[in-house]
Amino acid sequence: MQKLNRQIGTFSLMMTGVGSIIGSGWLFGAQKAAAVAGPAAILAWIIGMVMVLFIGLVYAELGARFPQSGGMVRYAQYSHGSVTGFIAGWANWIAIVSVIPIEAEASIQYMSSWPVAWAHTLFNATSQSLSGVGLSLAAILVFVYFLINFWTVQLFARVNTLITILKFVIPGLTGIALLCSAFHGGNFTQHGGFAPFGWSGVLTAVATSGIVFAFNGFTSPINLAGEVKRPNRSVPIAVVGSIVLAAIVYMVLQVAFIGSLTPHMLANGFQHLNFDSPFANLAMAFELNWLAIILFADAFVSPSGTGITYTATTARMLFGISENGWLAKSLSRIHPTWKIPRRAMWLNLAIAYLFLALFRGWGQLSTVISIATLISYVTGPVSALSFRNIADGMGSRVRIKGLRALAPIAFAMASLILYAGTWPSTGRVIFVMLIGLPVYLHFQYRNEGFRGFSRHIKSSVWLLAYLAFMILVSYLGSTPFGGIDVLPYGVDLLIVALGSVAFFYWGVKSAWVTPYLERAQSGYEAEMREDGHTDVMSLDEDHSATM
Repeated sequence: MQKLNRQIGTFSLMMTGVGSIIGSGWLFGAQKAAAVAGPAAILAWIIGMVMVLFIGLVYAELGARFPQSGGMVRYAQYSHGSVTGFIAGWANWIAIVSVIPIEAEASIQYMSSWPVAWAHTLFNATSQSLSGVGLSLAAILVFVYFLINFWTVQLFARVNTLITILKFVIPGLTGIALLCSAFHGGNFTQHGGFAPFGWSGVLTAVATSGIVFAFNGFTSPINLAGEVKRPNRSVPIAVVGSIVLAAIVYMVLQVAFIGSLTPHMLANGFQHLNFDSPFANLAMAFELNWLAIILFADAFVSPSGTGITYTATTARMLFGISENGWLAKSLSRIHPTWKIPRRAMWLNLAIAYLFLALFRGWGQLSTVISIATLISYVTGPVSALSFRNIADGMGSRVRIKGLRALAPIAFAMASLILYAGTWPSTGRVIFVMLIGLPVYLHFQYRNEGFRGFSRHIKSSVWLLAYLAFMILVSYLGSTPFGGIDVLPYGVDLLIVALGSVAFFYWGVKSAWVTPYLERAQSGYEAEMREDGHTDVMSLDEDHSATM
């Protein structure tokens, strides 16, 4: 296994997480959430934060246990074999690589609100898509993200830290300026009340309004764990710290957005809000021209910072997928001088351009990304508790307190929000996750063959059954979530919650000491010996692999 340079410190790693989280989500998320949930969008952000924090704590332990680049695509393979690992890795990669073009699109969409005639041609508000010129400018931005990551991880870390400081300050300044300039407290109780669309609207806002998407960047410190100086300490701090800091910013912005809306803007209710550049439009409406100028500039800084970060992390994910044996081995080659997986970067650039061509607006991609992200999240809690049972002696001694309760709660919360993504979106995205299986089978046959493959299939049945369960419940569910109302509102949520817990424990029971876990243990032992450690613990012999 090739090794990457460990050069990133705790602060830079946390800034990577914050930089990934605070991207285009804050520019558009407050409006989309308010349109779906009304003032109760504030609760949607809190629910989203709690869910992601629970899942983030689970992945923090996994990242410390396996400090490897592209870790998010490895854990399920270590605990459940290649079939489960591929589905989880494929979902994660699809969700993350599509973020690169959406950040570029966000910048150009905000640019279309500049007070100059030519800028207005960049985005069509009716079709919610970029024009040809706008698409070309977005393509140039994507290539800039690529170039910043092409030579060295140190350049990426330095540029990202500087950008992230600006990204944290400007959203906070925006929220404070709007709160001080124009605040209508009645907006939180009038126009249908605090929750005009009920609890279903709140949950749907979490899943489809960019909230899950907005928090998604907490995975970046985990995917960069192989290049961190002290991963045992840095990864948990970076994951938790980045989620909490971003949540504070998001909730201030949501309160400021709802409170600053004028009665005229809300004349037709929250569901009819339609700004091209929400916060910039509000700033200009209240003659805060200085703030509008800052926002137009930050529309490049915030999304571009996230785009730069995801260009780095998706290359490491593809590096991990290739080392897992699911793609061509050449994609895991590291440049001998710069220690960068450049071939993986080139493929991700091509995929980013494909998504850019297929989805020409921020709104077109955000729902798809959010649902795909939730699918990729569900295997983490199962793997984390599985390792406690079959490989607790492996890796660092960083252990999250209360994991045995935390993991099933995180799994159930992710399932509920996935269900709230509404039918048919949930079914379509789950189907996209499964159509990658032919790619997996091809490389499985070419790289390892199918000897002993039955064990891998057996340990993946729980996940395949879970995905089928989610499709069925979404279709039969209540009308607020897009279903045909065979399962009435409330009953559907109860079935998802109880069913997800059952699938969680089935998944934990299906874990085994896979050959991939044994190889990871061997690599860990070798690295510990290189660092002078002699007290390396072994895998649980009672759960040894059988081929």
